[in-house]
Amino acid sequence: MSQDAFADIPVIAYEGPDSRNALAFKHYDAEAVVEGRSMADQLRFACAYWHTMRNPLGDPFGVGTAQTPWDDGTDSVDNALRRVDVFFEFLSKIGIQWYCFHDRDVAPEGVDIPSTNDNLHRVVEAMASHQQAGGQRLLWGTACLFAHPRYVHGAATSCQVDVFAHAASQVRRALDATHALGGLGYVFWGGREGYSTLLNTDMHREREHLACLLHMAVDYKQRIGFSGDFFIEPKPMEPTTHQYDSDAAACLNFLREFGLMDHFTLNIETNHATLAGHSMEHELAVAAAAGSLGSIDANMGHPHLGWDTDQFPTDLQLTTRIMLQVLGMGGFTNGGLNFDAKRRRESFEPVDLFHAHISGMDAFARGLKAAAAIRADGRLGEFLQARYASWDSELGQRIESGGITLEELEGHACEAGEPGLVSGRQEMLEALFNEFLS
Repeated sequence: MSQDAFADIPVIAYEGPDSRNALAFKHYDAEAVVEGRSMADQLRFACAYWHTMRNPLGDPFGVGTAQTPWDDGTDSVDNALRRVDVFFEFLSKIGIQWYCFHDRDVAPEGVDIPSTNDNLHRVVEAMASHQQAGGQRLLWGTACLFAHPRYVHGAATSCQVDVFAHAASQVRRALDATHALGGLGYVFWGGREGYSTLLNTDMHREREHLACLLHMAVDYKQRIGFSGDFFIEPKPMEPTTHQYDSDAAACLNFLREFGLMDHFTLNIETNHATLAGHSMEHELAVAAAAGSLGSIDANMGHPHLGWDTDQFPTDLQLTTRIMLQVLGMGGFTNGGLNFDAKRRRESFEPVDLFHAHISGMDAFARGLKAAAAIRADGRLGEFLQARYASWDSELGQRIESGGITLEELEGHACEAGEPGLVSGRQEMLEALFNEFLS
């Protein structure tokens, strides 16, 4: 196992907010306790294999710039195994205990399905060996059902049944790999499960086919004894015009419609929330209110660019609002904060992998501390409780329990007269929130 790809980079340590060392944590102290759990446990950072090891940093106007001296550029299994060595060396030095992957990120396709499965099996064995040696763990795995030309019309939602069969095979083997590596979960993201035009799309049938694959996966999960969670990841568009997992509310509606609500929670990504026209806070609140907030892809978009830029999260407002939602639901169970984020094309040296992850980890550590401080301060919670206090009355309780009629409510309204309104105090609350962003 090679352990020299980052020989000139030390293990990244916590040095505190006064440090000026670019290769040190200023706020992320893994062992520090926040609301009864260590920072490492509260945040549960995970590294995305696809961005860390496979993203060439190209864009529509230029080839990739990433310097990866360990990678010979081939699709050989030997090259894939070298990448695994380098990846786990990176995890050890950055101090991240969790990771996520797509099946085709870690292992190349072969000439047919059996050889492809064999390639994946060989790489998974190497990953398992690294996990045992270094203590890292798999947060979740998934299948890449969008990159290969066979998925040009979708995978589970393809107009061709043979493509559906290929997708089912790939999901099966990706689930096997996730199970073998002890993953806490498995993600379904419908990158091409949608349409570009309804002129050639039977949307009703495609959605039913997607549900069929998910039910098959639930059945297979139970038969192999996989105890991890199943996650659906919303995204409204890109590459398709419309994706069936367009946002948190649409995903929840889909799960309810097809009898899958008990088997799935949501993996919410910040940049996908932006593309859906929502804030990340909104998407998390929708999922959490349904008891379905499972995990988070931690990144952010650019306010001037209308596509999925997958930037590392450095906005303290954003990280604090995210952690308020996470702490509010009692913290992660089988989820975590996966850095589905890539360096900018201009940040192409291997050391920039460290700078990028340090920036995101410190930003979330600050967000965690600020969110915990806001909760401990109590003023925001007290304001919310007071704002909805009338709903704690006998009348409010009868409405919420379904124990009152329209006629009774009309009688109450006539007797009570015109309600007196109260201010929402938005600016006051925004100022209160900002008190903790120091």
